[in-house]
Formats: sequence, structure tokens, C-alpha cells
Amino acid sequence: MRKKYDEQLEQLGNMLVEMGALIETAIAGATHALKTQDIAQAKKAIAYDKEVDQKEKDIEQLCLKLLLQQQPVARDLRFISAALKMITDMERIGDQAADIAEIAIMLAGTPYIKALEHIPQMAEATVKMVSESIDAFVAKDLDLALSVIKHDDVVDELFDIIKYELVELIREDSKNGGQAMDLLMIAKYFERIGDHAENIAEWVVFSMTGKHKDIDIIENEGESSC
Repeated sequence: MRKKYDEQLEQLGNMLVEMGALIETAIAGATHALKTQDIAQAKKAIAYDKEVDQKEKDIEQLCLKLLLQQQPVARDLRFISAALKMITDMERIGDQAADIAEIAIMLAGTPYIKALEHIPQMAEATVKMVSESIDAFVAKDLDLALSVIKHDDVVDELFDIIKYELVELIREDSKNGGQAMDLLMIAKYFERIGDHAENIAEWVVFSMTGKHKDIDIIENEGESSC
């Protein structure tokens, strides 16, 4: 019984890695589509959202099965509970990657008012946060999770830079306003992706310590009842 339970926990970790890979690919695809103004690539990035949604449902079903059939306690309970919270943020990241790709389609064929420099940097930073937060969960690496949380400052700083640059472009020429707002919205989506990745890392910390910024549950460690 315990062997099967451990296998299911391992499966849960693997499914989270797969979901993380999907959203990383979606972000990278949306960013590439934006940089190259490639409509076909943007549509591929949007299509990943359905796969992300399905993966969320599959993980949710496995988590509920573990909770109901195995009645885990202590660390295992936190592990499963954190996974349920994480997939909500991961699904929203998938939505926001699709939103970026949709704006990329709108902007395709129109010269950019400025070279895309900091937006791709935001994309790279958020992919790093997503990837490392999930790696921290699977490896139970507290230091890595805390590092992800700190890295959100990098994303926020890049957003501030982009916002300032776009406002200056509008001041120089009001005709820049429409595209500037679209690019600012894209930057905002990346900022939100960073926030969701930070949330994931915070749930990783909770899974290992029982501590979270909104709750604090530290129970006596014990084995699962199975």
C-alpha cells in the first residue's frame, strides 16, 4: 500500500514538471512570436493553453484521489495541498502567455515604435522563476524556492523600466500611444506571470515548512495513514 502511495506522489511531481514545461514553452513561443511578428507561432502558443487546462484537471483529480483514498497527514498533506494551490497559478500563467500571443497577432505587420529589449528579458526572467519554483518543489529545495521569491524583484524592475520608456515615447509623439499601451499590457502580463511564479515558490516553502505569508500551520510530523 505504501509503495503504491509513494508511486502516486512521484507521479504527482512528474505531472507538475510536465505542466511547468508546457507553460514555459507557451511563454517562450509567445515571446518569439512577439519578437518576430510570427502569427503562426503566436497561434501555436495560444493552443498550449488548452493542454495546460487539461493538465490542471488531471493533477487536480490525482490530488483529490490521494486526499480521499490515502488520507495523508503532516508533510505529505502539505505536499498535496501545495500542489493544488500551485496548479491554479500555473493555469493562470498559461492564460497570460496566451494573452501575450493574442496581442502579438494584433501587432504583427506593424513596425515597433522601439526595439524589444526589456520585454524579452522579462520573459526570460519569468521562465526562470517558473522552472526553478517547480524544480524546488520536486527536489524539496527550500533555498531554491526562496531564491525564486527574491527574483521577482528583477521582473518588477524591468516592468518599471518598460513603463517609463513607453510613457516617454507617448510624450514624444502621441501617435505612439496605441502600440505603447499594447506593449505595456504585454509587460503587465509578464509581471503577473512573475507574481504567479512567486506564489508557486511560496507554496513550495509551505510544503516543506508549514509556513506561508497568509497561513502558518506547523504540525507534528507523522507518516501517512496508509
